[in-house]
Amino acid sequence: MAGVFSTPRPAPGRRVPALAGAAVIVLGLPVFLVGGFSIDGWALAAVLWAAGEALSVWLGRIPTGADNLRKSGMVALAMSFRGIGVMVVLLAVTVANKGLGVPAVILYALAYTLSLGVSLLEYFTA
Repeated sequence: MAGVFSTPRPAPGRRVPALAGAAVIVLGLPVFLVGGFSIDGWALAAVLWAAGEALSVWLGRIPTGADNLRKSGMVALAMSFRGIGVMVVLLAVTVANKGLGVPAVILYALAYTLSLGVSLLEYFTA
């Protein structure tokens, strides 16, 4: 078991996890329409997902590593605030309007969870 975590591996790609999360967002639209949920909740989750992925792509272009410690730190901090920013927005919307916020939180959480799972699968099978 210790070998699983001590073996160095390349960082997983971002394309497949991002597409998996985007598929959840796209497949969520018919669920929202048929289930009678607020379409604005779907749109909120979709916009937050797209903005987060766009930020991730932009940050992925910044060189990181031992030769670029300042940039590496900036990228790490920005990626952390990406998640925190989404949580703050979803929390504020949910407090203001539960019918809008709760479905958006659930959809975003499902997309993020699948994306993370695919990323971990890519990492540990590399």
